[in-house]
Amino acid sequence: MPAFKDRGRILVYYAAFRDHCSLFPATALVREALGAELAPHLAGKGTIRFPADEALPAGLVAKVVAVRLAENATRRRR
Repeated sequence: MPAFKDRGRILVYYAAFRDHCSLFPATALVREALGAELAPHLAGKGTIRFPADEALPAGLVAKVVAVRLAENATRRRR
């Protein structure tokens, strides 16, 4: 599965299916930080699902990546 990385750490994986596109991982921090905005797209513990027949919400995807960048940066400092 293709993924985007930052300094060797995974930010998100992604995949396209017939009826939807998915973005992984929706970590606990991502779910907490984006709450209600993300809720309609959650499909399981770590999957964010977007219907194929709707425009991809680029702003939401950017927010997910921003939270993941911050999360990975915090882990590097430990």
